[in-house]
Amino acid sequence: MKTLTLLRHAKSGWDDPVARDFDRPLNPKGVRAAVTMGRHAAGLDLVADRLVASPAVRVKETLESFFEGLGHALEPVWDRRVYLASAPTLLDIIRETDASVDHLMLVGHNPGLEDLVLMLVPDDGSSPLRPEVEKKFPTASLARVRWSGEDWSALGPDSNAELELFVRPRDVDPKLGPDT
Repeated sequence: MKTLTLLRHAKSGWDDPVARDFDRPLNPKGVRAAVTMGRHAAGLDLVADRLVASPAVRVKETLESFFEGLGHALEPVWDRRVYLASAPTLLDIIRETDASVDHLMLVGHNPGLEDLVLMLVPDDGSSPLRPEVEKKFPTASLARVRWSGEDWSALGPDSNAELELFVRPRDVDPKLGPDT
């Protein structure tokens, strides 16, 4: 059994006058959401064997705050390919993972993460959380997909993965819901 945990970066600061999208930092609400999701993940006993992440500033800052809430840090492997990657590119990165890794965590961006979940989890009613991902995979959301395979290189759209968990910041703290 393999576990894939996906974390979307927290809300970034569009008001920050950075020259490149890659350099956009988190806004204060994003920092709060990342810490909150880290605390929630600690309650879920989140322990990944390997963490692969986009090196974008907003992802690095998300992980700093997420680890603060989690209570311990995981050593990320920074992979530039994760930055704004499509679902097929993310799947290629996942397939490169050594078979000895049972729990892989991937931290990145949308729409790639959302599309990856929709690619891997069948639309047959077997995963009741899938329609929530179809609606939106908000910033700082956490998803956990399980798959009965033994080698990451075999993971694909026909793998019958199960979406076992999908948590948005507003599910943990309603104050972190959409701005009105």
